[in-house]
Amino acid sequence: MNEGKVYIVGAGPGDPKLITVYGLECIQKADVIAYDRLINDDLLKHAKKGAELIYCGKEPGKHRLIQEQIHQLLVEKALQGKVVTRLKGGDPFVFGRGAEEANVLAKYDIPYEIVPGITAGIAAPLYAGIPVTYRHLASSFAIVTGHGRAYKGEDNVHWEALAKGIDTIAFYMGVGNLHYICEQLMKHGKDPKTPVAVIQWGTYRKQKTVIGDLTSIENRVKEESVTHPAIVLVGEVVKIREQIQWFE
Repeated sequence: MNEGKVYIVGAGPGDPKLITVYGLECIQKADVIAYDRLINDDLLKHAKKGAELIYCGKEPGKHRLIQEQIHQLLVEKALQGKVVTRLKGGDPFVFGRGAEEANVLAKYDIPYEIVPGITAGIAAPLYAGIPVTYRHLASSFAIVTGHGRAYKGEDNVHWEALAKGIDTIAFYMGVGNLHYICEQLMKHGKDPKTPVAVIQWGTYRKQKTVIGDLTSIENRVKEESVTHPAIVLVGEVVKIREQIQWFE
């Protein structure tokens, strides 16, 4: 029997042209493509004839059971001797659970490769005309999960270190938790006038960017009806958008 193989591939932030050359090759040669909710469907047009396309979309709040099923799927298909491409939004190792999937494959001695992708926390601001680092303005950058809520015991963020030690902060999955994020940053020492950008559908044609500061951004987001998927970017670099806004 042929030995199967799994490619854990970062599809990039949304615009299908932003996938890597190697990521595209992995789509083209796959017998099975297991793809996530935020994948641009245009990428699936590159699958070879007869490839099996399996939707592994994880809606917010429904992750654990589905993740176990995904592990089982990858193992089963690879053990059948198939080439499997696990297609994940952004980069598979940035809030993508790609390492968990690789860990399962390693336990079964299934050959695998991990293909990096461009993560939304860098790409969405770039398309909004905002650099995450900038000489004399920002020399540090952090990527933070933004959905943790203290009352659920899910908040493991070191708020004081973030507020006082990091110049630019990108929060993933944070738009629904915006009030708490702004509140914690100000409470732990961030200037209330620190600029904030919320970038919805980053790198897609329908990308939308809303600008405010830690005190005003929550109302701005409500006024503009911005929902997930969106990146919340906090830092002085947001001001650079005034000079180099190019995409929208």
